[in-house]
Amino acid sequence: MIERETITSLADRIARGELHAEAACADALDRIRRLDGELGAFLAVSADEALAAAREVDRARDAGRPLGALAGVPIALKDALCTLGTETTCASHILEGWQPPYDATVVTRLREAGAVLVGKTNMDEFAMGSSTEHSAYRACKNPWDLARTPGGSSGGSAVAVAARLCLGALGSDTGGSIRQPAAYTGTVGLKPTYGRVSRYGLVAFASSLDQIGTFANDVEGAARLLTTIAGADPRDSTASARPVPRFEAACRREVRGLRIGILAEALGAGLDPDVERAFFAAVACLEGLGCELVPISVPSSAHAVATYYVLATAEASSNLSRFDGVRFGLRETRGVNSLAEMIGRSRDRGFGAEVKRRILLGTFVLSADAFESHYRKAQRVRRLVRDDFARAFEGVDAVLSPTTPTAAFALGARTEDPLAMYLSDLLTLPASLAGLPALSVPSGFGAQGLPLGVQFVTRAFDEETAIALGHAFERVSPFQGAAPALALAP
Repeated sequence: MIERETITSLADRIARGELHAEAACADALDRIRRLDGELGAFLAVSADEALAAAREVDRARDAGRPLGALAGVPIALKDALCTLGTETTCASHILEGWQPPYDATVVTRLREAGAVLVGKTNMDEFAMGSSTEHSAYRACKNPWDLARTPGGSSGGSAVAVAARLCLGALGSDTGGSIRQPAAYTGTVGLKPTYGRVSRYGLVAFASSLDQIGTFANDVEGAARLLTTIAGADPRDSTASARPVPRFEAACRREVRGLRIGILAEALGAGLDPDVERAFFAAVACLEGLGCELVPISVPSSAHAVATYYVLATAEASSNLSRFDGVRFGLRETRGVNSLAEMIGRSRDRGFGAEVKRRILLGTFVLSADAFESHYRKAQRVRRLVRDDFARAFEGVDAVLSPTTPTAAFALGARTEDPLAMYLSDLLTLPASLAGLPALSVPSGFGAQGLPLGVQFVTRAFDEETAIALGHAFERVSPFQGAAPALALAP
């Protein structure tokens, strides 16, 4: 049933009475039960709560009451988003058993829109990773090839949508954690402008970079999700008070005449030949739509990886200090003789190797000896990245690049090489450092039949141009809404 639907088509059919929300929910839960044992997309499934919410949608429709924009649509949540009374672990042992006393703002807004929340998705621990192999519970597998990673850190959300276990999902994107797994799994991933969506209730990794965004199997669905969750929030001082448009309406905008910059720095060494071929095929498609493609440069983006891993780890070392075995989750008390020993043992047992690595690196760059030479210098480079993008946007409406340098890599291939893992986000990091919106759309397939993606970056708070371009492109893309065989199996 739901494997042939999109967010908008299912919501519209339920609103017209052609389909019951309870039946759609039951189908999603059945697919999760049958398929997720192998995929590892979910850490928790809320079957009873989801069915109850779906029945309420059906009762509201039958009574003639107005329905929300997502009424009856099965949606999944990355396990970094707080959900009232439901365990939220960030895929870490240190938060095992912790149940938040409140919903994240985005969760509240989804509930108000009638979405049926089916569960919490797998992720790299505390969103630190690019493969979802750093989950403390189990690795997540790509439905296009179960021997490959789905990307990360929001890999569970991407897999849930790609395998049609649900029709939409929320993730968080700090340096590419929505866009990279979207490209690897053949889904649409939208990272909004920093501040477009409230972060209240998102467990923080790097607060100046974290942003909640959306996954769907088409651009219009990702846009409708963003319309639902965006907007001001008095509980988050960084949430913008700008009016929220109906982002899905941008799918009907004309793209002819738009100027698109081809990012020179994205086409250098390290780009897989399949990715390069698919990228220039996308360029040709966009030219066929009447867009003007011009070369541009964002020179400082060459330093994005180094800059990001100084700033993000510094903020992580501060944010994760709250997990001490006292206030949340795991507390190690056996054979402990002091508070300091309890904290140390709780953190040692609760945090995984990648989280420990980033905390140590962040603590170092904030130390007195390294603060000026590392942290402050990285902040200056971040400003250069933002300024370079601003200059580029004086002459173009959007910046185009591949989303990732390669297709999905094999599980285990980079777990022992942190630098190789970090370079998976090479092309997504510049937009994150600049706080700009970015949309990844499937662009076709590589020689091994794995999905590839292209990324549209636009001016701050101009998600609509990215959505318009992405929607126009997906209609002529070689990908054309394809899904893995696993997703379409009866």
